[in-house]
Amino acid sequence: MHDHHDTPERLASYADVLAGELPDAWTSTYLAPDAKDDLVDLADRIWDLDLVAASLAEHPLRHAAILSRPDGAQLVLVDRHDERDGFLMAAVAPSALPDEAYRGVPEPNGIALADDPFLSAEQVAVDLLARYDRALAQVRHNALDGIQPSHPDQVVLTWQPDGSVATAPADDRAGTILAAHGFVHDPHTGIYRLGGDDTQAQARALRAVGPQLDTLGIGTALQHPASRPAPTSGPASAPPTPAGTRTPSARAR
Repeated sequence: MHDHHDTPERLASYADVLAGELPDAWTSTYLAPDAKDDLVDLADRIWDLDLVAASLAEHPLRHAAILSRPDGAQLVLVDRHDERDGFLMAAVAPSALPDEAYRGVPEPNGIALADDPFLSAEQVAVDLLARYDRALAQVRHNALDGIQPSHPDQVVLTWQPDGSVATAPADDRAGTILAAHGFVHDPHTGIYRLGGDDTQAQARALRAVGPQLDTLGIGTALQHPASRPAPTSGPASAPPTPAGTRTPSARAR
C-alpha cells in the first residue's frame, strides 16, 4: 500500500479539481475522520454493489469527499486500498426518497480513477455520471407516485386523493410561476404541490397559472392520477422502457 493513502489533503485536493472539471456546477465537500455520523450515513447511501461496496466491506470509511450538483445529485470519492494510485468514486442515493422508488432500478456502480483528476473527469462524465443520471431519473420518477411528468411545452397537473394538485414541471420557468401561486416545491422529487384545504384559493391559483404559463409557450393539462409508465429518453409518446431488477445497496441493508 502506498504511504500517501488516507491523506486528507490529497483526497480533498483531488476532489476539488475533479468537481471543477465535471460538466455542470459541481462543488466539493471534505468529510474529515471526526465527522463520524456523517460518514456512517454516507456509507449507507453509497449506491454500489460492486467495486466500491467490496472495498468498503474491508475498509470502512475513515474520510471522504462529496461532490454535489445543484439538482441534488451527489458523488463520493474514497480512498483506493490496493497497490495502485488513484481513488474510487461512486454515486450516492438520495436520502429523501422512499425505499419503493428504488425497486427495479439497477445500481449505477462506481469506478476506479487514476491519479489524475483531469483525465478522470472525462471518465466520470461519460461513464458513471451517465449511468447515475439514468438511475436518478428512474427513482425520481418512481417517487412521483402517479404524478405524470411534465414536458418543456406542457405542465401536467394531477389531482391527488387528498384534494391537492401536484405536478413535476420540466424546468425552472414553470416552477417559478407555480411557486408564486402557492405551489410548494419538494427539491428532492421536483414535485410542486398545491394544497386543497381552501378550494376557492386553489381554484384562483389554477386559473392564474394557466395564462402565465401560456405566455411562455407552456400549455397545461389537468388530470386524475393514472398508472405511471417508466421514463424514457425518447419523446413523450415513446413506449415505456422496461425497468431493471436490482435494488441499491443503500436500500438493501
